[in-house]
Amino acid sequence: MKITEIFEKQERTYSFEFFPPKDYSTAVKFGINAGQLMKLDPSFVSITYGAGGSTQENTFDLVDLFHNDLGFVSMAHYTCINATKEKIAYDMRTLKDMGVQNAMLLRGDPPKGAKSFPENPDGFNYGSDLIRFVKDQYDLCIGAGAYPEKHVEAKSKEEDLINLRLKVDAGADFLVTQFFFNNKFYWDFINNTQQKGINKRIIPGVIPITNYKSIAKFAQKIGVSIPDNIKKRIEPYIDKPDDMYKAGLDLAIEQCHELLDNGAPGIHFYTLNKSRAAIDLYENLSSDFKEVKTKFEKTSIPYAPQK
Repeated sequence: MKITEIFEKQERTYSFEFFPPKDYSTAVKFGINAGQLMKLDPSFVSITYGAGGSTQENTFDLVDLFHNDLGFVSMAHYTCINATKEKIAYDMRTLKDMGVQNAMLLRGDPPKGAKSFPENPDGFNYGSDLIRFVKDQYDLCIGAGAYPEKHVEAKSKEEDLINLRLKVDAGADFLVTQFFFNNKFYWDFINNTQQKGINKRIIPGVIPITNYKSIAKFAQKIGVSIPDNIKKRIEPYIDKPDDMYKAGLDLAIEQCHELLDNGAPGIHFYTLNKSRAAIDLYENLSSDFKEVKTKFEKTSIPYAPQK
């Protein structure tokens, strides 16, 4: 099933993102965690892979497992870094042969250790070009990335919106955002995309802060800000894992409730392959997902999308 077909049936979707385990011990832990998350019957799952296309083979194996063995609507992440057109064509045929109908198409990060992107004369250097190539030749539902605070490499939000419009015009069917911690960025982003004529479903991505140091480091790297009010609530528990877990989960619950109460079309959970936080978060939101509401029906909140 294509994810866009799910959109026709569900006003709201909830989805989980995984990455392939790197070794046997993490594979065992992943199996336990993924099994727990699967009990929640997500709308779809997505599988990512490492910088420069590393672990791509494992990604395809995992997508095959989720789709064909476990029966979940699955989406494979795919990047054009280090990929020739011939390889892209082969990989898209592989997905089709698996019966997988969804792909998240991205430019991707430089290979590990590289400071810049390698030249790719036989392939593509931008996500929009990859999307156009795949859309023209394969009957796949295509997701693309969106950045409420702008992509870290974009010179301005305007430039970032122009690049996003290129991806949509090239054939992206829906968008999933990078995680953020201030919902104002999401609603402002929705307003700005609508002004640019971008009317695809934009699913907000959320990550619970269960390990402040690691998430803060990653957020800084990708240009995601952590508001002072969140820092004040989290930082006292940096050396108290149990208390930090509870504080981070409470913050994520508050963030998701606010998003859903004001018309967000679902939540995409960045699980980091850990089940406890995602399960606890979802269970606190289950009533929100069960309620049927018109998309973007409320307009009283200042940051909600304008009709």
